Amino acid sequence: MKYFAVFLPMKDEEKSRENRPAHLEFLARKREEKKAVMFGRFVDGTGGLVIYQGESLEQVESWVKEDPYVITGARHYEIHEWEIAAMDIHK
Repeated sequence: MKYFAVFLPMKDEEKSRENRPAHLEFLARKREEKKAVMFGRFVDGTGGLVIYQGESLEQVESWVKEDPYVITGARHYEIHEWEIAAMDIHK
């Protein structure tokens, strides 16, 4: 499995507010399916980030296109394959 960082930059704040519950339900389902590893918003209000686990960029993009934020035009998206580099932060 590969990891993919999906940036969801703000496109329309009102649509984002309206579709937040549906977006969070979507992410909860993806997490239950072991497809979304982690997610969260940027505290400066510019959007959010989702880390997906999948076989290919095309597969992950198909999931992202099902996100209510993307469907309704509330957010743009940008996908990058992400290589995790573990480090010990306690050193």
